[in-house]
Amino acid sequence: MSEADADRRVRGRGADVLIVDDEDDIRELLELSLLRMGLGACSAGSVSEACALLSTQKFRLCLTDMRLPDGEGLDVVRHVSAHCQDLPVAVITAHASMDNAVAALKAGAFDYLAKPVSLDQLRTLVKSALDVPGKAVLRENSPNITGNSAAMEQVRNMIERLARSLAPVYVAGESGSGKERAARMIHHLGPRAAAPFVAVNCGAIPENLMESEFFGYRKGAFTGAEGDRDGFFQAAHGGTLFLDEVADLPLAMQVKLLRVIQERRVRRVGDTQEQAVDVRIISATHKNLKAQVDAGHFRQDLFYRLNVIELQMPALRERREDIPALAHNILERMSAASGQAAPMLTSGALQALQRYSFPGNVRELENILERAMALALGDTIDEPDLRLEPECGPSEESGSVHGNLQDYLDRVEKQAIIEALGKTAGNRTRAAQLLGVTFRSLRYRMERLGMKDA
Repeated sequence: MSEADADRRVRGRGADVLIVDDEDDIRELLELSLLRMGLGACSAGSVSEACALLSTQKFRLCLTDMRLPDGEGLDVVRHVSAHCQDLPVAVITAHASMDNAVAALKAGAFDYLAKPVSLDQLRTLVKSALDVPGKAVLRENSPNITGNSAAMEQVRNMIERLARSLAPVYVAGESGSGKERAARMIHHLGPRAAAPFVAVNCGAIPENLMESEFFGYRKGAFTGAEGDRDGFFQAAHGGTLFLDEVADLPLAMQVKLLRVIQERRVRRVGDTQEQAVDVRIISATHKNLKAQVDAGHFRQDLFYRLNVIELQMPALRERREDIPALAHNILERMSAASGQAAPMLTSGALQALQRYSFPGNVRELENILERAMALALGDTIDEPDLRLEPECGPSEESGSVHGNLQDYLDRVEKQAIIEALGKTAGNRTRAAQLLGVTFRSLRYRMERLGMKDA
């Protein structure tokens, strides 16, 4: 070990921040900047020296350059992810190596800084990094997701990990599967919980208003601009901007969005100066975004900037065991809003809900239960109150399969049994003969399909 290396290690005892860079002037500049923030820092000039320091000392933050004499900043990120999971690590990258920054975020980096590093950017990153809790904890009145299925446990674990990073997240999933709720959880579990969460439906904004809505405008920029106005990016400054249905952005707007994500600066319509913005981007769409890229409807470079880490929300039919708890919570919420006691679901109603394929996912479940509350007599909701049969039956004209194959086969089987019982005035023995099965087989099938009282 050289004298300089030994000196850095001694000075680093009890330091808050580890700086990994092979350029002396950069290290000195960062150390002085951190000192002004009241933080002690020590530095390493290589991957091996950084790993040695990380193995013997505790730090609150690690800043690493991408290019190092014996490797890359990615090697430091991977080492931290494997051995110091509670340590936020950020990479410092040149504009030309933005792809490497994205790779670092995917490897587990907290965030990145683009060279030349400004003091404001450094302060913002340090504040966010040091505010990250060791274990994400939901605060009071924070959004949550219901369900104890294996699929939802995986989602929760992923959300907790994502909350500790500032990396862009792409939430994939069908309509109504809870993408915005997941995005809100990521925000509320992270260091930006006290800052704004701004949700934007990209498909609901007229194309000619997109630039002014996203970036704001100056007074007199166009007819009707009677004063200065902030856009979505300024409104979400310091917090999270959730871009829902991002696949609906026109190509011209995609180019401008890409530049803002890379430069972290916006220019209002009618302004000559740019403003720095500190925003975490979470995006979502029910469409297959990769297919949109392949079809030429979505820019590939923007796709890779947004899809740094993907969170897949499961469809409701993939976690049927969560339906009773979801239904109970929805009924409780709706009843509280109306000031009434929540109705109970009968076993038949619950079984019917668990058989249904829910093409509209949780949002459709809410609609079904709201309708059932209006139709139910008394304080219970039974299967007929749900009115599921017209919605979940197979299409006779097209013969298409709605939902997965088992759902389709169950619906066809149930319909055949209902028709046979109708023809025999409810005589199960004769219905079994019509269907070409034994009475015992028919009874078993009816029980499996929740048709005990048919």
